[in-house]
Amino acid sequence: MSRRPTHNSRPSWIAKVAHPDRDDEARPPSRAVGYCIIVCSVLFLLLGSYAVFFSAFLPRTGIWVLDSLAEDRHYKYLVIMLIPAGTGFVIANWVGWQYYMNS
Repeated sequence: MSRRPTHNSRPSWIAKVAHPDRDDEARPPSRAVGYCIIVCSVLFLLLGSYAVFFSAFLPRTGIWVLDSLAEDRHYKYLVIMLIPAGTGFVIANWVGWQYYMNS
């Protein structure tokens, strides 16, 4: 004897809001997007490393942005410290959301 479904299952409202244009079969990001993420990450790492570590030991470059980072004493650390602080905030919110959804 086979079971008959009692109702049609529909996706939850969260799935509709989170991915309104999403097909049933999601496409992975293209290779160009991956390369762009890698290049931006490396550039941010190099700029942050220069601003925090190397600018104290190297002479001025003549590039306005790099020289202003080298002369700054406080705010050059702000952007670098926003990453771990933001990551902690996102993780704490995600854990709280998981507690809320599973309680």
